[in-house]
Amino acid sequence: MSNPVLVEVTRGTVVESRHTGAVAVVDGDGHVVLAIGDIDRPVFPRSAVKAFQALPLIESGAADRFGFGASELALAISSHNGERRHVDTARAMLAAAGLDEGCLECGAQWPSSPKDQATLHRMGAPAGRIHNNCSGKHAGFLCAAVAMGADPAGYVKAQQPLMREVIAAGEAMTGAPHAADLSGTDGCSIPTFAVPLRAIAHGFARFVTGTGLTPARKAACDRLRAAAAAEPFQVAGTGRFCTRAMEILGARAFVKTGAEGVFTAALPEQGLGIALKIDDGAARAAEVAVAALLVDILGIDAEDPVGRRMAPLVRPEIRSWAGEPCGHLRPSAGYTTALKPAA
Repeated sequence: MSNPVLVEVTRGTVVESRHTGAVAVVDGDGHVVLAIGDIDRPVFPRSAVKAFQALPLIESGAADRFGFGASELALAISSHNGERRHVDTARAMLAAAGLDEGCLECGAQWPSSPKDQATLHRMGAPAGRIHNNCSGKHAGFLCAAVAMGADPAGYVKAQQPLMREVIAAGEAMTGAPHAADLSGTDGCSIPTFAVPLRAIAHGFARFVTGTGLTPARKAACDRLRAAAAAEPFQVAGTGRFCTRAMEILGARAFVKTGAEGVFTAALPEQGLGIALKIDDGAARAAEVAVAALLVDILGIDAEDPVGRRMAPLVRPEIRSWAGEPCGHLRPSAGYTTALKPAA
């Protein structure tokens, strides 16, 4: 099955590039509300399912034991920029469990911002594990391991007690087996499993509806979602799509990016989960595709204040290095038409 064009890139009045992909919108019972492209092909969700991976942090009792609030929980599901607040929060999480950044097994990474990179250079400091965009998630893993009484060393390995809980949470939320023959290693060194977009979207519908979840797991999902709404900066950072979208939409939408053009979202009022994948892995196209979908499903009027704030996310402008407007990214006409049944 060939996936359709979802996003176009213009230069002047000419379409210069096109991005194909697939989109699934599913309700809590698993009914498909909208399917575009092949939603049954397994894809690696990557960081888009960090909310599922953070469930053991709450369910182990670690979040309460170490006094974590919205800021820490939002960081635990983040793909952050490595800005000062992100780094300070991750360090504080580790310290609460009697650990330090040397315990992180996510690998070193420079902060995203040239400004933050320059700060480290002036200090003569190298990029560290604490600056890794997944350090908040890994700090959460380590805290959960301590609360479980498990040895934190080697926590990233699939056979370790903590990671077994993380994998089980992903399987339970999506309803899809996390099979060894469809597994790989994520950029932060933990196992990642390819599952269909349909299943990922269903997981995020359950994330907001609680369908089929125990009361304790539903409470954990609600707590993570509330943390992201309260602390959207911690989920990503300055200028990032996830932060900007949740600052605009608040508790109406939970959104989370993943590498290689994957994006997920959960809509509490509608009881819907969303998962999409851009075939060529372009994050810029995934952001436009999910922004257009959110505007459509949430019924946001382009002329109201929220609509005006969402407009640059749906149709971001492209500028030259001199600041001159060059073109736009935009949802394709076919994608815009296909969205109407989901409204």
